[in-house]
Amino acid sequence: MSGEADSNGGVPHEVSAASTAQSAIDAVVRAFAADTGTLHFMGSDGQLHMAALHGELPPPVLAQVRVIPVGKGMAGVCAELNEPVTWCNLNRDNSGVVQPAARSTGLAGSIVVPVREGSAMVGTLGIANRGERTFTDAETAALMACAASLARFRAR
Repeated sequence: MSGEADSNGGVPHEVSAASTAQSAIDAVVRAFAADTGTLHFMGSDGQLHMAALHGELPPPVLAQVRVIPVGKGMAGVCAELNEPVTWCNLNRDNSGVVQPAARSTGLAGSIVVPVREGSAMVGTLGIANRGERTFTDAETAALMACAASLARFRAR
């Protein structure tokens, strides 16, 4: 992770100082040297709703990730398990978790972590790279800290 962390649990200052969900996801993507990122929050309908996107996704993929059912795709499985979900290369997944449309994004290394308020899962934060990438335990912990700081953007 690049950028200077503040005293707020290792969250980069640019992330903790962000005033909108969009500026926060932009800062997270920069801090982790990723190519794209999404922030979703759980809606009253029990599905994940996109709050912010950094980067571009093909229109059919964008349509699918605006609202994500719990248990479907990486973000949905992350929400279901309330645990990080990661793949070194989306194009090599045979588990069925990575949706076929995800392969059309040109992205490979990806991770989705839960956004929590206390122990309650209230959303997901995902980042991805065009090349293969294995996220370290330290990177996962840092992304989890960022995710917790983004819970402030959830509509109440």
